Order: sequence, then structure tokens, then C-alpha cells
Amino acid sequence: MLTKQQKTEQIKKISELLKNNRLLVFTDFSGTSVEDLKKLRGSLTAGGAKLKVFKKRLLGISLKEGGFDFDPNRFESQLATIFSDKDIPEVAALVYKFFKAVEKKGFKILGAYDLAAKNFLDAETVQMIGKLPSREVLLAQVAGMLAAPIKMFLYVLNEKAKMVEIKK
Repeated sequence: MLTKQQKTEQIKKISELLKNNRLLVFTDFSGTSVEDLKKLRGSLTAGGAKLKVFKKRLLGISLKEGGFDFDPNRFESQLATIFSDKDIPEVAALVYKFFKAVEKKGFKILGAYDLAAKNFLDAETVQMIGKLPSREVLLAQVAGMLAAPIKMFLYVLNEKAKMVEIKK
């Protein structure tokens, strides 16, 4: 049981994390081993995010004090919160990759809260975003789609030029 002073310190710590980050991702870690959680923390740290476990009530108080209309008590399970200053696609990809690796062990993505836009994203949306390829891959695909008609036109011109050379 935490003392009142410890709870106050945790609320200050949560408030500081809320000020310095743009995104919260909520996960249920019940049934997940300590080793798996260490792997997740390592991959999140490399991606610029932090996994923290706070009491839902203290997290709710900090969110309310920060001016965010979100109650983490809506989740009935154990709650681990991922704090990140990155955009949702980057963090969702890391969390989704881990989720697919340990899905059978009880790890679940519960949702995300965008602190900048002040809106909640449900678990399905976070998973869908996590499945998307990276920004660089998407840009390469768009560039390929834009270049394809030009390549085909050049191919046709090249073949026509060969036909003209053969007739001579």
C-alpha cells in the first residue's frame, strides 16, 4: 500500500510524463512474463517510448489535472501505459509487433490516447495502424506508382524505335 506522499510523488511523475509526451498507448500485460516485458521495454526505449505501470486511479487523477477528459478506469484489467513523444504509427508498429509475438500469452492492446488531439483510439484502430508499413515504404510505393506509367511509355517508345530500325 502506498503512502499519501508516495501517491503524490507518482501523480507528479505522471503529470511530468504527460507534459513531455504526445501519445499514451494502453496495454493489458496480465499473463505476460517478466522476460517478455523486458524485451518490450527494450524495443520501446530504442524507439523513444517508455512503458510504465501506475495505478489507474492515480493515472486518472493526473489526466484530469492535465485537462484531459479520459478515465483509465474504463479498463478492467491490469494496465501498462506506454508514453511516447512520437506519432502513433511509430509506436503502434512497435507495440503491434510485440503483440503478435506474444499474443497467446495474454498481452492485449487496449487502445491509445492522443494527448495533442485529445481523442481516444480503440484497440482495433491501434492494431490497424500498427499493421501499416513504415512511412518510407509507403512513400516508395507511391513513387513507384507514379513512375510506372512513365516507364511503360518509355518502353513503348523504345519498341517503336526498334520497329523503325528494322524496316530500314
